[in-house]
Amino acid sequence: MNFGPMNRVYTQVAQGQGWLRRYVGHRPRLACVLGFTETGLIPGISAAGSTPQQRQTTAIADAEFLFHGPTPAPQHPLPPLVEGVSPALISRAVIATQLMPLLIFDAGLPIAPTVPHIDLRGATAACVSSGQALPRSLVESLFRFGIMWGHRLGSQAGSDYVILGECVVGGTTTALALLLGLGLPVQNQVGSSHATCNHAQKQAIAAQGLAHWQAQQASGRSLDPLDLVAAIGDPMQVVVAAMALSASCHGGVMLAGGTQMLAVYALARSLARYRRVSWQPEKIIVGTTRWVAEDPTCDTVGLAELIGSVPLIATQLSFAESRYPALRQYEAGFVKEGVAAGGCAIAANIYQNWQQSQLLSAIEALYEKTLNQQTSPPEQPV
Repeated sequence: MNFGPMNRVYTQVAQGQGWLRRYVGHRPRLACVLGFTETGLIPGISAAGSTPQQRQTTAIADAEFLFHGPTPAPQHPLPPLVEGVSPALISRAVIATQLMPLLIFDAGLPIAPTVPHIDLRGATAACVSSGQALPRSLVESLFRFGIMWGHRLGSQAGSDYVILGECVVGGTTTALALLLGLGLPVQNQVGSSHATCNHAQKQAIAAQGLAHWQAQQASGRSLDPLDLVAAIGDPMQVVVAAMALSASCHGGVMLAGGTQMLAVYALARSLARYRRVSWQPEKIIVGTTRWVAEDPTCDTVGLAELIGSVPLIATQLSFAESRYPALRQYEAGFVKEGVAAGGCAIAANIYQNWQQSQLLSAIEALYEKTLNQQTSPPEQPV
């Protein structure tokens, strides 16, 4: 099996390569958990939608595209981005062609998804800067739902594995706040959807929220990680962390995303320790794209090494030779990752041995179909 050129293991190399070998020829199940934080409405905080209004429905549009693919009149079209095109194209190309089972979870959105989904009865999070992002009782409920669904997904996967993806606009800022709250010195390491990461803006927002929260804490009190999520997190984080813990008791788990999923892993480990939750951390990896792993404006690999014990694996998918300018923008640092794009590309290689040419061909074919469904004149390949 030739997964060497397409999937690179950046940290915990022996463990990561062993994980890849274990699941050669296995088709995963994808669970994509959607959430929203009002942090995503801050001007300039995210490039996942060119206006704050569009960012409110980015996750819903991505879910619709993941489920249906391109349609003539989508209820929520993929939002125009600052540059590039939605990473849902990558995920959908793999899901559709390799018949990957998909489940969509609403952990807390402003509008319910328009496609079949599982409602976890969550809520949107207030801005990180408030220090009061979510009701504590709601975070506890989401944790319990995550544990339940992780067991269900893991047992359904059997000898295969589970991919846990996400879509939370502004989620790298909540990831930064979460990692800082867990005591990790991660300044300037967490990524973003911008070509150049907006570290100062994220740091200021996270610091403000943590200061508000810490001012209300009793000194010397042991930190329940769920308290931290309630203060400065988002609804996706606690659900996916809980799912990863319980699903790992059954088999392999890929946390599909960049620095957001590294933060989720750190949260899962902290929850396991504090709550004495059984899990098998050696069965968990973080899977992302080369554009995240090698982003020169953050330090994804350094962050993974700082967190420790989890393999960071990235697809080496390249759009440098794409016929479409919007896809080539990924090579300029825009977009990079989202809705399990990197994880799906990794899975396409270890399941059906897809290499660069097959991945690129499937994604370009889907993009061409998407353009042809639009009413405006389609972008021409060059």
